[in-house]
Amino acid sequence: MSNSGNNSGGKSTLGTIASRRRKAVRVKAKSRRSESSRQWLLRHLNDPYVAAAQEEGYRSRAAYKLLQLDEKCQLLKPGMRVIDLGAAPGGWTQVAFKKIGRKNAKLVALDILPMEPMDGVDILCMDFTADDAPDKLRKLIGGSADLVLSDMAPNATGHPGTDHIRIMALAEMAAYFAVDILAPGGTFVCKFFQGGAEKELLAMLKQNFAKTKHVKPAASRAESSETYLVASGFRGTA
Repeated sequence: MSNSGNNSGGKSTLGTIASRRRKAVRVKAKSRRSESSRQWLLRHLNDPYVAAAQEEGYRSRAAYKLLQLDEKCQLLKPGMRVIDLGAAPGGWTQVAFKKIGRKNAKLVALDILPMEPMDGVDILCMDFTADDAPDKLRKLIGGSADLVLSDMAPNATGHPGTDHIRIMALAEMAAYFAVDILAPGGTFVCKFFQGGAEKELLAMLKQNFAKTKHVKPAASRAESSETYLVASGFRGTA
């Protein structure tokens, strides 16, 4: 895996990915494939981040979202204890491990879906909302976490209002999990979609963290309402 996420001479190399020139891929129309499916496949095959991930050994294009979030917010530091929720297939986990290293660091990737092994990473196939999840994770990382990452999103139903409510509910569950397991001063990062149902989540985060901000990395598609919440300076539980 290359060091594409690192700065070279003080300048980011991440911003050049979208402008890299590659031969366009075309998808032939087939009677068994709907036009919407053909358009999705066309966009996917010509996505510069998909191509970059394949070239640089990342398991998904989502890796560049975390690289860009880290570049902007300095989330990942050597020696951190990190929990990656909804980690499969492992793009964010790869980035996190590369950044925190092995010395005094601990990284746990958790998902209800199976995930291919990754050297130096503890992988759990379990639901983070299970009653015993926080205790199991504390044992694995040797205490509380410094950073909780969540790039989770439920499967889309195709109904925007329903999908928004579902992803916000998932983001809220991840936030409460983070409050339960973070060490004072810790950081929580989660994906969400703007649409009106995020007020309760924002109020909860502002109550528990010193600073919250919205970040839309370049790797998030421009037409999508996807963005990320970064809550830092966890105040700690009473």
